[in-house]
Amino acid sequence: MKGILNFFKDFGRIFKALSKDLDMYIKKDPVAKNKWKVFFTSIPFHGLMAYRFANFFYRYKIYPLAYVIYVLSKILHSMDIHPAAYIEPGVVIDHGFGVVIGETASVGSGTLIYHGVTLGAKNVTIGKRHPIVGKNVMIGAGAKVLGHIYIGDESVIGANSVVLMDVPPKSLAVGVPAKIKKTNCPSSNYYDLNNTINSDFVI
Repeated sequence: MKGILNFFKDFGRIFKALSKDLDMYIKKDPVAKNKWKVFFTSIPFHGLMAYRFANFFYRYKIYPLAYVIYVLSKILHSMDIHPAAYIEPGVVIDHGFGVVIGETASVGSGTLIYHGVTLGAKNVTIGKRHPIVGKNVMIGAGAKVLGHIYIGDESVIGANSVVLMDVPPKSLAVGVPAKIKKTNCPSSNYYDLNNTINSDFVI
């Protein structure tokens, strides 16, 4: 009986997580005017929502249902988020097309991921092989973050960068392979739409 109650309590947490995701969309997406607009019109949000249900069933070892949701989401949303990945509530995926998040990857709350981003592996190995992305990170379009590396809180990964090393908190990493260009420049600086575009963010 206790296991059944925990199952339904955990299921209810999906909707709390989705509410936090919606709140973050309003905060970090200038086009998102309200939650209902995001809920009904945002394809990447729908992809994130599909992940949350797939992840729930995966954690409870209901693998057939988890993988059905996963495969349908890949087809419908052009995003590949493995149901075993760990994504905290309050993450924003903008546009979403081509986003790939691997099986052992984790993403912290407040993170903003643009289209074409890959959180992948460098080698085919057993165990942890994907990145750990901290909180409030911004990952630019087309960036590839590969291997069991750590991206520190409030960091920025430039568009089309290939990151193969740990990135300290509040750092700007750009290039192929990526190098640390700036330190002590939190990602929140890049959310201010009144600022001019920082050329270091775009390659």
